[in-house]
Amino acid sequence: MSDLSLVLLAAGSSSRFDMGIKKQWLRINYKPLWQFVADKFEQTQRFAKIIVVCSAEDIPFMQNYAEYHFVTGGATRQQSLKNALEFVDTPYLLVSDVARACVNDELLERIVEKKSLYDSVVPYLNVTDTIVYEETTIDRTKVKRIQTPQLSKTDILRSALKTEEEFTDESSAIVANGGTRGYVLGDEDAHKITFVDDLNRLTCLQAPSQDTLSGNGFDVHAFDKSQTELFLGGVKIDAGYGFKAHSDGDVALHSLIDALLGAAGMGDIGMLFPDNDDSYKDIDSKELLKRVVTKLYNYGFVIINVDITIAAQKPRIGLYKNEMRKVISEILHIDRSRVNVKATTTEKLGFIGRAEGVGVWANANLKYFNWKMIG
Repeated sequence: MSDLSLVLLAAGSSSRFDMGIKKQWLRINYKPLWQFVADKFEQTQRFAKIIVVCSAEDIPFMQNYAEYHFVTGGATRQQSLKNALEFVDTPYLLVSDVARACVNDELLERIVEKKSLYDSVVPYLNVTDTIVYEETTIDRTKVKRIQTPQLSKTDILRSALKTEEEFTDESSAIVANGGTRGYVLGDEDAHKITFVDDLNRLTCLQAPSQDTLSGNGFDVHAFDKSQTELFLGGVKIDAGYGFKAHSDGDVALHSLIDALLGAAGMGDIGMLFPDNDDSYKDIDSKELLKRVVTKLYNYGFVIINVDITIAAQKPRIGLYKNEMRKVISEILHIDRSRVNVKATTTEKLGFIGRAEGVGVWANANLKYFNWKMIG
């Protein structure tokens, strides 16, 4: 049994990445970056446990990809690490950032070799440029660029983090607490992804898969004569009645949401917006769709096109289809030509034919955001 656990930090908001996508969800072939990195470490067979620290909203989706131990992150890197430490039961701990994606086995071996010699072992790079601090030139031979992963003795790291002072890495906290720090030569390939341009420096990352991801959705809602407004495809329909629903009942947008979530493998509308949650009572379904679209883009998806079929004996919606396409295309951030809306009846058969409600089928196609095309 290994005496070493791994913590991968992936709870950041990617605020400096400035691409509208969380960098941990950039695709390497078909895998998100966090999984690509975790799988690489797992293949070394060095770790008793691999803990991925992430945002709470990411956990349900991450669990669809892999069976690592997922822990909710904190407001800071240090708090995220504290949260992870609650689940570490080995004497040694390796901590790395998911954004440092190209750590090779040789670097890992250099770090692990010294685990018993110091309280913390860190990789570093020499500085070759002249360093000036507040108009004073510093001896660059005494300056080190510190990288991750860093290996620590677990109990000593726990003790060092029992402070309100914030540290930018584990070794600094340990040294401030009286512990020892050992150095091993790092690797330029272990460069951290902070800004978009950093992607061009990493040769170990494959381009995203160019597969098309398809999903479908189906939803029905009955009419409710006690309601005076009816919304369909994001457009108010002149009908004199509405839908029986927890939200505004826009069955077309609900079906579309399910199609988008299906293509992304992200569950269904009921999982994201449960009908027993009062915060969604009478909510505008366009707002729900906007939230889903934001989530899709954050998680590395791009919408290609959507196709919607509305089955209704009444109301007649032919005059509204173009407006629906306009509204939906704006929310999805795609050209109107990539949104298709069709209308049909059921020839007076079934509940739809009896004009008791409306049924909608939707299909959506997605692809992965191609970060290789940047620059």
